[in-house]
Amino acid sequence: MIKKVQLPLQTSNLVVGFMVWVLISSLLPFMREDITIAPEKVAIVTAIPVVLGSVLRIPLGYYANIYGARIIFFLSFILLLFPVFYISAASTLTDLIIGGTFLGIGGAVFSVGVTSLPKYYPKEKHGLVNGIYGMGNIGTAISTFAAPVVASQFGWSLTVKLYLILLLAFAALNFFFGDRKEKKVKSPIMMQIKSVYKNEKLWLFSLFYFITFGSFVAFTIFLPSFLVDFFTLDKVDAGMRTAGFIVVATFIRPVGGWLADKFQPLFLLMGVFAGLTVAAIILAFSPAIGLYTVGSMLIALSAGIGNGVIFKLVPFYFDKQAGIANGIVSMMGGLGGFFPPLLLSTIFTITGSYSIGFMAFSQVALVSLVLVLWLYYMDRLTMSKEVFDSTGQGIIVTNADGTILSVNPAFTILTGYEEEEVIGKNPNVLSAGRQDKSFYEKMWGKISTEGLWQGEIWNKRKNGEEYLQLLSISAIKDQSDEVTRYVGTFSDITNL
Repeated sequence: MIKKVQLPLQTSNLVVGFMVWVLISSLLPFMREDITIAPEKVAIVTAIPVVLGSVLRIPLGYYANIYGARIIFFLSFILLLFPVFYISAASTLTDLIIGGTFLGIGGAVFSVGVTSLPKYYPKEKHGLVNGIYGMGNIGTAISTFAAPVVASQFGWSLTVKLYLILLLAFAALNFFFGDRKEKKVKSPIMMQIKSVYKNEKLWLFSLFYFITFGSFVAFTIFLPSFLVDFFTLDKVDAGMRTAGFIVVATFIRPVGGWLADKFQPLFLLMGVFAGLTVAAIILAFSPAIGLYTVGSMLIALSAGIGNGVIFKLVPFYFDKQAGIANGIVSMMGGLGGFFPPLLLSTIFTITGSYSIGFMAFSQVALVSLVLVLWLYYMDRLTMSKEVFDSTGQGIIVTNADGTILSVNPAFTILTGYEEEEVIGKNPNVLSAGRQDKSFYEKMWGKISTEGLWQGEIWNKRKNGEEYLQLLSISAIKDQSDEVTRYVGTFSDITNL
């Protein structure tokens, strides 16, 4: 029973965490009526919670493996009581910055669930499970939509205090219904970091999540004030439109995870970054509210699918280091939400336009698309090399002139020659001298006409021992039908 409730419980935890995380950005239009905040400081105030919420994802992901999700969620909600209460009594910009910094704990809990929940499900469901958990992002929509409505009736200070009740309730739920018997993974944090930091996939996934989740967070905290200032919408209308953006990005996320379970995830990421590129270009032209909505919704769809896909890839490639890998990747996603609002605000201050900022975002998305293409083809090369290295047959690859370019480990086992001893030489170094010239003329004649020859041939090992090979030679041709490589595969059949 306890194990069955972990997915809904932890998803609900994320909803609450994200509701608290965007508390200030949701209520900032109301707070500005009582607290003097210069226009150039608005982006800083709304982005501050993102910093700690990003950096803390590494230790929270790691300790979720050590102590289990129950303890980490419980302690997180207890700690959040203090900054929430402090903000409810804020009277200065400094108060909001101090309290907002520690609201970051609410965003940091993301790495807890993506580390814990895959332990309860088979790998082929990890994309869908993490996608469902990621729907906890809806917490940002709930705050963005509901907090202004409540604040318009009861004031922003009382609205903030209501979050204290919510935090206490969920701390209790985790204490009683969290899984005390969750599988624990204990290893030193530095050992886990050392085991993953040299893997280029970790940093590519971090960049991709920096863009996809970063764009989600950035628009979540950027849109409420932007829609009020740029399009002169009223505060509740701006909150509802932002909530719509969040709902689309959130509910499409499990679809992205489900698609990644069914199809090649990297193909899906190619579509994601193509969509983000087009959307950012649309926004760069500062269109009217209708077209701006289209661009924003395209970003919501692309970012939501991308978020689901990436957290299918992370546990797939980093199964034994899931806690630290999830923490690093999700940290970069959180930081991705910190910089765009600051960048857009700075560019607007200098130029009076957001166009340059959105165009820069389109170029970053385009570069990410190129990197996904590179990663896909590198993955295929890696797979080919793994097959090449692990096959039990000896393999020799030569150029069109017959010079050896590469051999596999089985070649060394069968012949006694190390790779460096034969690279650059002709395969005749293996010849036992038993076949006459006419044998080789017939063999190469068949390869020339049919592209393939297979037969038995006597060769010798490095120690001079002769043995009978079953040898196949294939000609590899380019698009102009010119031979570029020869590939020979062989096995020892002396005793058969």
